[in-house]
Amino acid sequence: MKKIVDELNEKIIKLKCPVVVGLDPVIEKIPNYYKENLKDAKDKLGAVADIFFNFNKDIIDSICDIVPAVKPQMAFYEMYGEQGIRAFINTVKYAKQKGLLVIEDAKRNDIGNTAKAYAKGHLGKVDCGDGNKIPVFDVDFITVSPYLGLDSVEPFIEECKENNKGIFVLVKTSNPSSADIQDKVDENGKHIYENVAKFINRYGAELIGDTKYTSIGAVVGATFPEEALKLRKIMNNNIFLVPGYGAQGATAKDIVNCFNDDGLGALVNASRSIIFAYMKYESLETCSKEIYKKYVRESAIKMRDDIVQELRNVKNNLKY
Repeated sequence: MKKIVDELNEKIIKLKCPVVVGLDPVIEKIPNYYKENLKDAKDKLGAVADIFFNFNKDIIDSICDIVPAVKPQMAFYEMYGEQGIRAFINTVKYAKQKGLLVIEDAKRNDIGNTAKAYAKGHLGKVDCGDGNKIPVFDVDFITVSPYLGLDSVEPFIEECKENNKGIFVLVKTSNPSSADIQDKVDENGKHIYENVAKFINRYGAELIGDTKYTSIGAVVGATFPEEALKLRKIMNNNIFLVPGYGAQGATAKDIVNCFNDDGLGALVNASRSIIFAYMKYESLETCSKEIYKKYVRESAIKMRDDIVQELRNVKNNLKY
């Protein structure tokens, strides 16, 4: 069976696009067009969930032929309880129907049976008690934190093996205070993030696909280009999920160190700069569905073109 990382790389090469769009809905920033029925709704949480799903559908429809994947951040859905979770699950299903891979940004982290439960619920299948095992969230990848120790990640890796899924392990995140923990130096003079990277590289060797990359990836922030260069040397066949582009300040030049010379090895995320791109030009009241989708598509294309052009300037063996 083709590994999920091969599907991702094949889509990147086919579309010439190493970009993932974050689906992080914020009700206050969604154009009023989508919220026409909210005021009179008796079930407010259910109405918000419907708004989120319709909003996400239009984003997906606007970019499904441009980018290989979307990345819904679970927190934006989970905060609305069961209705928000419903919107998340429906978004995952719709994105897959449109040919996109789905990366769940949930940063799950626990130990023992709790870690196994997270892994089965999000990547695998749950036991219904009658012999049936059914997928629930059924995402293609999920982000996980390693900072409870290696045994907090191993259950997710097992589900990757069993169900042809992938994970992105937090290594060097884009927030400035990541240095408080991730940059601490051990007795051998190595940063914590370097030690985590070595662990990911070692475990990733068990899930290398035909494209010579592994389904065990790493989260490496675009806001730390020098650290990214160091990590690229440690994790030469791991995919980097790269936050920090766009609204967080990183540019195409900042992210080139995350890539290998073939133009693979990284997937750059943008959320606000794409899904709320309309706010530079329109107000909540004036933005129609057509205008909204236009700005989503244009901003995704611009991001793709900026990154690919920069890669062509500095990389020698691009596959696209």
